[in-house]
Amino acid sequence: MDNDFSIDLSEIAATLRTSEVVTLRFVAVGHRLLLDFRCSELDGPLVKVVEPVKSVEERYRTLRRLRPRFAPPEKIVAVWWPRFTASLRSTGVWAEVMARVSETGHVDAVRRAEEALDELVALERQEQVRAIQGEGFRTIWVAGRLAR
Repeated sequence: MDNDFSIDLSEIAATLRTSEVVTLRFVAVGHRLLLDFRCSELDGPLVKVVEPVKSVEERYRTLRRLRPRFAPPEKIVAVWWPRFTASLRSTGVWAEVMARVSETGHVDAVRRAEEALDELVALERQEQVRAIQGEGFRTIWVAGRLAR
C-alpha cells in the first residue's frame, strides 16, 4: 500500500512543465531523480538517477559535471514525492516528464528516461527487500520488549 499523503498533482505537473531543472526526492530510496529539460542540437534532456547531495552548491557542481555544455540553471526545483516511485506512472506525473522529454525530438533521451525510472523502481524494490530481511535496519523491539 502506498502512502496516503495528499499531494497536489496539478502543482507538480505545472512545475514539471515550466521548470528547467527539477530533482525528485523519494521516501524509500535515497537516490534522487534529476530532470534537466534543457537541450540543444547536441544534447538532449537529461533524466538520471543520482546520489543525494549535502548542499545545493554540490548539486550545481554535479549538474556542471553531467552537463558541461550548459550554463548553470537559474534555479533547481526540489519536489518531494511521498509515494512509491512506480506511482509516478499511475498518477500521471511520469506522463508530464515524458511529454517534456519527447517534445525535444531526442529519441535516445526518451529511452534513457524510461531506463532511469526502471532503475529507480528497482532500487526501491532492493531497499524494501533489505528492510524485510533486516539488512541495515534495526527493529525497535526484541521479543516483546524495547531494544536498547
